[in-house]
Amino acid sequence: MSMGSLEWVPARTRSDLLADPVATAVGALEADDVRVAEIDPGLSDTAVFCERYGVRMDESANCVIVSGRRNGQVRHAACLVLAAARIDVNGVVRKWLDVRKVSFAPQEEAVSLTGMEYGGITPLGLPDDWPVLVDEAVAAHPGVVIGSGVRRSKLAVSGALLGGLKGAEVLRLAG
Repeated sequence: MSMGSLEWVPARTRSDLLADPVATAVGALEADDVRVAEIDPGLSDTAVFCERYGVRMDESANCVIVSGRRNGQVRHAACLVLAAARIDVNGVVRKWLDVRKVSFAPQEEAVSLTGMEYGGITPLGLPDDWPVLVDEAVAAHPGVVIGSGVRRSKLAVSGALLGGLKGAEVLRLAG
């Protein structure tokens, strides 16, 4: 897998570039097709990252954590869409979570609950009971760049792997 100007290596060989829950998740995968590349942490935000490292926006996917309440219970989910797309939070995601109102989880809450750095949150290594809503364009993609749980690296994975994660639901998220 070659994307942009980055030097990609098997993620299992560089767990030092992964948040702890991500390293555990990568280690549990049977496939060795998750790759990691070290980056400047100051360039991890998607648009800046893509420009600096020559990765196209349609090769990069963003993972956002959302939450909503139902009967006093907070429901969380991770949503994964291509970087150039917008998530239909108030339509598709709200209905899927079966809540009246859904919002992006506050930064401190997202970091605390995932064990990952803000700006590096990824669907690999999330709490087991969280659904991972994967946009159909991501699931069909041969390879996308996503966060690694930390801002100093990125992962390259196939859309099929993401769509096949435990708790993953492939649907049309982009609105």
